[in-house]
Amino acid sequence: MKKYFLTLFAALLLISCGNDTTSTFTSVEITPIFSDSLSVRAIAPQDATKVWFAANKGIVGLIDGKTPKVATIKYGDSILNFRAIAKSGNNVFVLSIENPAVLYKIKSNGIEAESMEEVYTEEGEGVFYDAITFWNEKEGIAMGDPINGCLSIIITRDGGNTWNKISCENLPPVFKGEAAFAASNTNIAVKGDKAWIATGGKRARIFYTADKGENWEVFNTPIIQGDVMTGIYSVDFYNEEIGVIVGGNWEKQDFNEGNKAITRDGGKTWQLLSNGSGPGYRSCIKFIPGTKGKGLIAVGSPGISYSNDQGNTWTELSTDGFYTVSFVNDSLAFASGRYKISKLLFR
Repeated sequence: MKKYFLTLFAALLLISCGNDTTSTFTSVEITPIFSDSLSVRAIAPQDATKVWFAANKGIVGLIDGKTPKVATIKYGDSILNFRAIAKSGNNVFVLSIENPAVLYKIKSNGIEAESMEEVYTEEGEGVFYDAITFWNEKEGIAMGDPINGCLSIIITRDGGNTWNKISCENLPPVFKGEAAFAASNTNIAVKGDKAWIATGGKRARIFYTADKGENWEVFNTPIIQGDVMTGIYSVDFYNEEIGVIVGGNWEKQDFNEGNKAITRDGGKTWQLLSNGSGPGYRSCIKFIPGTKGKGLIAVGSPGISYSNDQGNTWTELSTDGFYTVSFVNDSLAFASGRYKISKLLFR
């Protein structure tokens, strides 16, 4: 931008433009970097060229540029299916979904895996884990479907070396038919000491802790609910007050009522966004970095949707379907879906 200092007006205009960090995207460039007969529902970018992933058929790995470095993980005679991954410091954690649920800690040098150890195992009827994330390099959380009337929530306080399951006595009860969707590894959002967990099915609610899992409460949402495949599929928070949820009805993916909502009070109350307009079912939503909480990207099997006004209006950028998306910076992200991982460059 040329700088003219002929008048005070011009100088003020430049200052005003310099303070406006809200991007306006009009397109997305999609570059495939990995293709295989896998369902890839969990990714964790390392930098602008490398992304970790976890998939079905026991496959986990690191894509370096377009070079895949993959491994197949077995637990005894079982081929594990992975839909949850988290990167914390030099470690990557992958968590399998169903009985047995197994959590592995992978130590990395940034180029490849150096070692892998099993840090948590859970067996039993109904075991099914959906998502994992970390508050910091010491403390992390994973969640799964209900057992004995409460969500399955495990916590680490020692960098992921050991994990402990929270007793149902210390968690709000769930309704019959309320669970979660292992669709994008974004059922959990964390900011500061807080965490928000999204549910779906017969009820679509937000489970909330202000103290890293010590105490819990639960809030209702206006997201469509009542059927097996309805509810919240993804939650993200810009700060400790402003957050968004997205989902809908997987069996009626064009239906765009009751599937997008925002909170401005830390999750206590939620208001529907662009009800009856904008995207229908989406499995993942993310705030775009550097947009002051205004920019949003939502992805799902029907395509990629973009909002630059905090979800009030939307633009459909692509009909390419993805399960999940994760940003590296304010214009670059990785996304994964059925048989693929791609790099997304928003312009």
